[in-house]
This record gives sequence, structure tokens and C-alpha cells, in this order.
Amino acid sequence: MNLNTVRVFVRDIVSAKRFYGEALGLRISADGSEHGYCVFEAGAATLVVEAVPSDATPADLDLVGRFTGLSFEVPSATIAYGDLRSRGVTFTGEPEKQFWGGTLATFKDPSDNELQICEQPQA
Repeated sequence: MNLNTVRVFVRDIVSAKRFYGEALGLRISADGSEHGYCVFEAGAATLVVEAVPSDATPADLDLVGRFTGLSFEVPSATIAYGDLRSRGVTFTGEPEKQFWGGTLATFKDPSDNELQICEQPQA
């Protein structure tokens, strides 16, 4: 098996499209924003950003504004952190070295979804 697609749920597709495309620099491969979604190229996987309407069920609303578990691999967490902050990305803290040797920093999208940048440990 090969992980192919991940989904992140947002409140506002217009601000999400701007954030993922401009602030994160991901290339949009399908703009379905008029239908509530956008598809971005994100390395080996495709990232689908999908709007959840304000009148959705409570279970669907709970999909927005949470820790996603998604990490973007970067060569240097410190450099990526500085670059993304200069583009207006909000981080919950500075990059931190992890016990397993890598470095992580968590950031939020406009819907308060938490994602991470990850610098892998040196071999």
C-alpha cells in the first residue's frame, strides 16, 4: 500500500486556499473552491482541503480545528520556521529537538488545525 491522499477540514475554503497555496507554498492541482475543496501537491501525497459548512452535524464540525497528525518534512526546521513565520504562519512554539533525534514545530492554519514541520535526524 502507498499513502496517496490526506484530508484537512476547514471552516473557510477561501482563506485555506490562500494559506496552503501562498503561505505554505503548495502548488494547487485542482481548484474546486466554488464547491468547497482544493487539492494541493504535497510531496508524495496529495492534500485535499475541504470546507465543513457551519450548519454541518456536530461530528463533522469536530473535524475542524484539531491536531491533524500531519507533518511536512523540511531540511532545516529552524530555517523553515523563520521562512514560514515571515509569511504570516502562526506557530505554537519554536522548533524543538525530539528524543528520537528529529526536530518538530507545530503551526496552525486559519481554521486552527495543527500541522507540523519536521526535520529528520541526521544519519
